[in-house]
Amino acid sequence: MTDRDDDLIRVLAEEAGAEEVLADRADRRRKKMADRRKLLGDRAQFRLVLISAVFLACFGALGGKMAILAASEPSEPRISRGDQTETLASGRRAIVDRRGRLLAVDLPVHAIYAHPRELKAAGVDPKWAAKMLAQTIDGVDKEEQLKLLSKRKGLIWVKRPATPVERQKVHDLGIPGVHFGERETRVYPAGRMGAHILGGYKVEEETVFHATLAGRSGVERALDEELRDPHKVAEPLALSIDLTAQTALTRIMDEALKRYRAKAGVAVLMDVRNGEVISLVSLPDFDPNFRPDANADEVKAVRPMMNRAAEGVFELGSTFKLFLAAQALDQGVARLDTMVDTTGPIVMGGHKIRDFHRMPPRMSLRDVIIESSNTGTSRLALAIGPDAQKSFLGDLGFLKATSLEIAESRLGHPILPRNWGRLQTMTISFGHGLAATPLHLAAGYAAMVNGGFKVNPTLRKDAPAPTEADRVISTETSVAMRELLRAIVAEGMGRKANVPGYEVGGKTGTADKPKPGGYHRDKTIGTFASVFPTSNPKYVLIITLDEPVEYVNGKALRTAGWTAAPVTGVAIRHLAPILGMRPKPEIKPKAKNLVEARSQ
Repeated sequence: MTDRDDDLIRVLAEEAGAEEVLADRADRRRKKMADRRKLLGDRAQFRLVLISAVFLACFGALGGKMAILAASEPSEPRISRGDQTETLASGRRAIVDRRGRLLAVDLPVHAIYAHPRELKAAGVDPKWAAKMLAQTIDGVDKEEQLKLLSKRKGLIWVKRPATPVERQKVHDLGIPGVHFGERETRVYPAGRMGAHILGGYKVEEETVFHATLAGRSGVERALDEELRDPHKVAEPLALSIDLTAQTALTRIMDEALKRYRAKAGVAVLMDVRNGEVISLVSLPDFDPNFRPDANADEVKAVRPMMNRAAEGVFELGSTFKLFLAAQALDQGVARLDTMVDTTGPIVMGGHKIRDFHRMPPRMSLRDVIIESSNTGTSRLALAIGPDAQKSFLGDLGFLKATSLEIAESRLGHPILPRNWGRLQTMTISFGHGLAATPLHLAAGYAAMVNGGFKVNPTLRKDAPAPTEADRVISTETSVAMRELLRAIVAEGMGRKANVPGYEVGGKTGTADKPKPGGYHRDKTIGTFASVFPTSNPKYVLIITLDEPVEYVNGKALRTAGWTAAPVTGVAIRHLAPILGMRPKPEIKPKAKNLVEARSQ
């Protein structure tokens, strides 16, 4: 083999080695690219898993927070203002009448307060500061203010709340250490009109920056949580009250107290169909914007804050006779034409039951109610029996307090006899021995004329109507009660309540006021319970006067026929047009001849 051949072999060997090297390098490169792709895939998968975990954690935390909030009690957010930590007051809902007219609303005001330490640091003479504040702000006493400003530390109130005019005047004084804090106050635009319905407010928590208001009485207290609800604060609470009717009835009752020299008076106007209270008046009353001090002697004497319509319990006299008649008819004990023994007096247990005036020895049930015979109703009550009477009055709601949405209604629990025996059964039949509120009476009369359905007194607008489950008497008995009430006004003791065109029906009730060991002879509670119109009853009106008296030819008359009945006539004459009612023309019989025509 020549040297040339050796060179050729060596070159071929080198080329073959280069190809192996190149092939090896290519293999390594492919493996590296595959590893890189796998690494990138693993990283992408890891990132996807990580992002999913983060999302799951966020949603889990959000869900957990929502669960905690749902299970926790709601609380108001708090803010820090200097060294003061305050609660953001959400305010109270406005209250409006059934037509949207404002009855109560929160308004922004200011409180004026002072720091005695700041006054001292500024070199202000407390005597001068007290003098200027007393001269500028009504109701600020100079001596009392001086005592407060002379303190070495703490905060003192100058006026809360203060009017914008008072705030500006004090601001113009420029007294160092005297400051202003924003807050809200409750205002009642109608003043005393509806005072016992709305009740009033009190300051529950107070700082220089805000005051938390809470209900003190009336609707404000009974529906306090509902009025504070921050989710409904922009939505007014609508009541069933008609402000125009409330104002008219209040003024009529004002005049009635003067006219009949009465100590107090009550008026309740109710829709017989669902128990909505359209107007509720209790006199004496007050202005919730300037609530009087209940501890003052002059206030204690007249008790203006007492809601006599909802918490005052009285024996309501012969108005209860209508319930006796309805039960007798409904249970088949008697018919309207059933003759009843009315001789008297009835003596039982050392007590005598007699009629107010002389009666025939026998009268129909219809005449017993129209002429208001105590002896007649007593004998019918005995025929019904104590247990049945108690059960019937319980069905009408007379055995427990009403559920009206005011705080005072729970206090109006009827006073019942300890022993509901035969004597009590007789006296209760004519309204003695059981004391209830005028509100109870209104609901009871509504059931007598609305077709026979019990209603619950309510201040909520658009209250639901009762159902068949609420029936207490039959429809036929209810119709008979309407006719009977109309007859009492048209031909009986309720004539002075008649208003032509409005078909007024009603029943008088005169109860002697109780005293230890018996009853007063010259002090009465006069009540007239009325419905109108009797052909299609819409409203019941209860008028009650405490110790009324009417003088006729020098004789003092205290019966409801002379006092509460005429007030009822005046009230219906004014209220009916307000309620959108038109009088029905009275159709006179056609004259038979020229003489009769001229006489008509």
